[in-house]
Amino acid sequence: MSRRSLFFTGERSVEVRDRPVPETEAGEVLVRTERTAMSPGTELLVYRGEISAGAAADETIEALDGEFSYPLQYGYAAVGRVAETGADVGEEWLDRRVFAFNPHESHFTADPEALVPTTLAPERALFVPTVEAAVNFVMDARPRIGSGVVVFGQGSIGLTTALLAEFPLAELVTVDYDEKRRAVSESFGADRAVSPDAVESVLSEPADVSLELSGNPEALGEAIDVAGFAGRVIVGSWYETKDVSLRLDEQYHRSHVRVRSSQVSRIDPDHADRWDKRRRMEYVTSWLADADLSPVLTHEFEIGDAKRAYRVVDERRDGVIQAAFRYE
Repeated sequence: MSRRSLFFTGERSVEVRDRPVPETEAGEVLVRTERTAMSPGTELLVYRGEISAGAAADETIEALDGEFSYPLQYGYAAVGRVAETGADVGEEWLDRRVFAFNPHESHFTADPEALVPTTLAPERALFVPTVEAAVNFVMDARPRIGSGVVVFGQGSIGLTTALLAEFPLAELVTVDYDEKRRAVSESFGADRAVSPDAVESVLSEPADVSLELSGNPEALGEAIDVAGFAGRVIVGSWYETKDVSLRLDEQYHRSHVRVRSSQVSRIDPDHADRWDKRRRMEYVTSWLADADLSPVLTHEFEIGDAKRAYRVVDERRDGVIQAAFRYE
């Protein structure tokens, strides 16, 4: 038996390689993959060659504990069933559906402690890392009752909008160039969804909180500009090698705007007294059980069609928001 593994081999270059299925060690399980989700953020930077060579992938995830240098495997949203258990693993794991932070491949071994057992359908479980990131952004944004909030970017990470819509906000405005994404955003609870050139004209008041999740460096300046006095700007985008140019003029310095980063790999120390990754994940899986994310999962591809899949996502063709690979 062989497994199919996706490799990034250079700028805008991927290939699917056949390799032996790994042997299952005593403390491991073998997972047969059903679906993997393509990340439109970091993963697209890897595909485009916009990651700094030698940068660490993610030292908090064992499957990604390495550097960004071609050729490499990447991806962190895999759903499958346990096909085999090692000698030191209980048989209750056999045939259990699990989520794993693992690259795109048809089979992989893992320590059961690194897996998230789930009863969710694969199409929902795929969104575990996206919703986890969205929860992290909302936790760091700290919206208060009656706040005005603006979210820049309504790709799959725009699920932050659905979480924010559950708060008693005065106003929730979302911003994206794409009309279809704006429509999905409104279906998730945005009061208004507008193009970037219209955002300032529709705000009734400067924003208490703005979140930059678009991946577009120009949007960071816009997120700062719409924030009111002492407002919070949450930067969830990873620009990596893209240049960021900001106009930090008199208005900015007098505004006392708080600009802060937010990244899902670690819990902010401000929350560490009550929150850890386990508790955050429990909330994520509970929220996903009731969420209808079908408008976001717009495309599915066979893993053998990876080259076309990345072109579609890279060029934002055919109304793509979230794409996934199937393994049959």
